[in-house]
Amino acid sequence: MDKQRIAIFASGRGTNAAKIMDHFSKSELFEVAFLLGNKGNIGALEEARKRNIEALHFSNEQLATDSFLLDICTNQGVDCIVLAGFLRKIPPALIQHFPNKIFNIHPSLLPAFGGPGMYGAHVHNAVLEQKAKTSGITIHFVDENYDEGQIIAQFHSVVDQNETLATLNEKISALEHSYYAHVIEATLLMANATKKQQHG
Repeated sequence: MDKQRIAIFASGRGTNAAKIMDHFSKSELFEVAFLLGNKGNIGALEEARKRNIEALHFSNEQLATDSFLLDICTNQGVDCIVLAGFLRKIPPALIQHFPNKIFNIHPSLLPAFGGPGMYGAHVHNAVLEQKAKTSGITIHFVDENYDEGQIIAQFHSVVDQNETLATLNEKISALEHSYYAHVIEATLLMANATKKQQHG
């Protein structure tokens, strides 16, 4: 049986992407087809190359074309997309073609600390400034609005009184690395089971 193909989109060092690639390298049902980056010198592309996974780099100008990403994904026979620190807005054409098949992870408990411009250290600084007692991660599907897609899972972490940006970032990264790939796989397996039931 052919494996279902996953595309990873990334914009940074690739720590989450590396965990996802390693997780699915052991799967009999799923495989990472390629990793796409919107910057040429990012660690994520190197992480893909180290694992003999195709690494694609395109400029932000290319990615702004509505059908550009859709053409790449359909030509590569992609079944779902995983965003791993990808900082570009996903074009509507791609969302419509992959309904509830584009995964994202956000470093807070949405809807808190979400929306345009809220990523990475911006989120953690806002959590600390507002003296929130808990933070965590949200794994969700992507829709047309930033951080508003259907929530799949959330995992919490206590924010200590003496928390710093560095320690909070470390806690949230640990949650991401522990859960993201597993939640993606469980969600895909559930979707496959539902599809099988519907088709008898």
